[in-house]
Amino acid sequence: MIKAETIGEAENIANVEMDKISTWAKGNKVRFDEEKSKVVLMTRRKRKEQKEVAVYINNKAIVQVQKLKYLGIIFDYK
Repeated sequence: MIKAETIGEAENIANVEMDKISTWAKGNKVRFDEEKSKVVLMTRRKRKEQKEVAVYINNKAIVQVQKLKYLGIIFDYK
Protein backbone atom coordinates (compact mmCIF):
# COMPACT_ATOMS: atom_id res chain seq x y z
CA MET A 1 0.00 0.00 0.00
CA ILE A 2 1.33 3.40 -0.95
CA LYS A 3 0.07 6.65 0.51
CA ALA A 4 0.61 9.96 -1.30
CA GLU A 5 -0.96 13.38 -1.75
CA THR A 6 -1.41 13.10 -5.52
CA ILE A 7 -1.93 10.25 -7.94
CA GLY A 8 1.25 11.18 -9.82
CA GLU A 9 3.26 11.04 -6.61
CA ALA A 10 1.76 7.62 -5.77
CA GLU A 11 2.62 6.38 -9.25
CA ASN A 12 6.25 7.49 -8.88
CA ILE A 13 6.60 5.93 -5.43
CA ALA A 14 5.01 2.67 -6.65
CA ASN A 15 7.44 2.42 -9.57
CA VAL A 16 10.46 3.05 -7.32
CA GLU A 17 9.25 0.38 -4.89
CA MET A 18 8.54 -2.08 -7.72
CA ASP A 19 12.13 -1.58 -8.95
CA LYS A 20 13.39 -2.44 -5.45
CA ILE A 21 11.18 -5.54 -5.34
CA SER A 22 12.35 -6.63 -8.81
CA THR A 23 15.99 -6.23 -7.80
CA TRP A 24 15.43 -8.25 -4.63
CA ALA A 25 13.54 -10.93 -6.57
CA LYS A 26 16.30 -11.34 -9.15
CA GLY A 27 18.90 -11.65 -6.38
CA ASN A 28 16.83 -14.32 -4.60
CA LYS A 29 15.78 -16.20 -7.75
CA VAL A 30 12.09 -15.33 -7.35
CA ARG A 31 9.98 -14.47 -10.38
CA PHE A 32 6.83 -12.34 -10.41
CA ASP A 33 4.40 -12.86 -13.28
CA GLU A 34 3.56 -9.46 -14.76
CA GLU A 35 0.45 -10.83 -16.46
CA LYS A 36 -1.06 -12.06 -13.18
CA SER A 37 -0.16 -8.88 -11.27
CA LYS A 38 -2.79 -6.15 -10.92
CA VAL A 39 -2.89 -2.61 -9.54
CA VAL A 40 -5.88 -0.93 -7.90
CA LEU A 41 -6.07 2.81 -7.19
CA MET A 42 -7.97 3.24 -3.92
CA THR A 43 -9.09 6.66 -2.72
CA ARG A 44 -11.83 8.34 -0.74
CA ARG A 45 -11.29 11.69 -2.42
CA LYS A 46 -13.12 12.85 -5.52
CA ARG A 47 -10.36 14.32 -7.62
CA LYS A 48 -10.42 15.89 -11.04
CA GLU A 49 -6.99 14.57 -11.93
CA GLN A 50 -6.30 11.38 -13.87
CA LYS A 51 -7.50 8.09 -12.46
CA GLU A 52 -5.14 5.94 -14.53
CA VAL A 53 -1.75 4.93 -13.14
CA ALA A 54 1.19 3.38 -14.96
CA VAL A 55 3.01 0.96 -12.67
CA TYR A 56 5.68 -1.34 -14.08
CA ILE A 57 7.41 -4.52 -13.00
CA ASN A 58 10.31 -5.91 -15.05
CA ASN A 59 9.69 -3.04 -17.51
CA LYS A 60 6.19 -4.31 -18.29
CA ALA A 61 3.03 -2.42 -17.40
CA ILE A 62 0.78 -3.89 -14.71
CA VAL A 63 -2.91 -3.92 -15.59
CA GLN A 64 -5.07 -1.51 -13.58
CA VAL A 65 -8.40 -2.92 -12.38
CA GLN A 66 -11.41 -1.47 -10.53
CA LYS A 67 -11.65 -4.37 -8.06
CA LEU A 68 -9.47 -7.24 -6.96
CA LYS A 69 -10.24 -10.42 -5.05
CA TYR A 70 -7.47 -11.54 -2.68
CA LEU A 71 -7.89 -14.43 -0.23
CA GLY A 72 -11.66 -14.15 -0.53
CA ILE A 73 -11.72 -10.39 0.17
CA ILE A 74 -12.79 -8.02 -2.57
CA PHE A 75 -10.90 -4.72 -2.72
CA ASP A 76 -12.34 -1.99 -4.92
CA TYR A 77 -11.35 1.54 -5.88
CA LYS A 78 -13.54 3.10 -3.17
